Amino acid sequence: MTYCLGIINRFGIVMAADSRTNAGVDYISAYKKLFDFSLPGERVILICTSGNLSITQGVVTQLNRDIQHQEEVNLHTLPSMYDIAHYIGNKSREIQDQDRPWLERDNIDFHCNFLLGGQIKGEEPQLYLIYPQGNYIQATRETPFLQIGETKYGKPILDRTITYETPLEAVAKCALLSIDSTMKSNISVGPPINLVMYEANSFVISHTLQLRLGAPYLAKIRKLWEEYVRKAFEAMPNIEWQHELEESAEDVLID
Repeated sequence: MTYCLGIINRFGIVMAADSRTNAGVDYISAYKKLFDFSLPGERVILICTSGNLSITQGVVTQLNRDIQHQEEVNLHTLPSMYDIAHYIGNKSREIQDQDRPWLERDNIDFHCNFLLGGQIKGEEPQLYLIYPQGNYIQATRETPFLQIGETKYGKPILDRTITYETPLEAVAKCALLSIDSTMKSNISVGPPINLVMYEANSFVISHTLQLRLGAPYLAKIRKLWEEYVRKAFEAMPNIEWQHELEESAEDVLID
C-alpha cells in the first residue's frame, strides 16, 4: 500500500508520496513513487503512482522511453495537461491488458492509479487523478486536493485546513502532516517521504525534499502535532449529557 497526494491552488501545486510498497514482520521494501518529467522553462510534469508495482513501473518506463526515443507523442510534445492525462491513461490500460490474464489467474490485483500535476506554458496549473480504467478527473477550486492509495487517515486534516487561497508553504506543511497522520495509523505507509512544491508560472521545480526514516524534521513535526492535537482535545468543552439538559429545562419551567 502507499499514500500519495496532490494539492493545487492559485499559488501552485504541492505533491507528496511515501515510498513503502510492502510491510510485514520481517520484510519492508521501498520504491520511489513521485517522478519529475519536467522540461524546465517550458513545462512542469509531476506524476505519483499507487497500486500494482509492476504495472506502475512499466508505465513509468514507457513514458521515459517515449521521451528518450523522441516518439512523436510523449510527455514533452503533447500540447496540454488534458492530453497528457489521456496519454498516461492509455499507457496504463495497455500494460494492464498485457499482464491481466496472468495476474488474474493467481488472484493478484493489477489495478493502479496515477496523480498528474503540472503546468504547460499557455495553461493554468492543473491536477488530475487517473483511474485504473484510464479515465480521469481534475481537481477544482472547490476540491483542491486529490489522493491515491491509503487515503482515509490523511484526509481529515486536508478537509479542515486546505483552501484555494492557502499559502503554498502552508500547503506543503499540511501535506507532510497528512502523510505523517497516515503513517501513524497504518504501517503500510512509510518513509522515505518525497515532497515537491511548484510555484505557478515559474516553469521550474525549485523546492524538493526527501525525508528518510528518523529525519529530525519528521520527528519534530510529529511530536509537535501530537502535542497540539492533545491540547486542542483537552480544551474541548465537556459533553452536555441528555439528563443534564432535561434538568436545565425543568429548572426553567419551574422558574
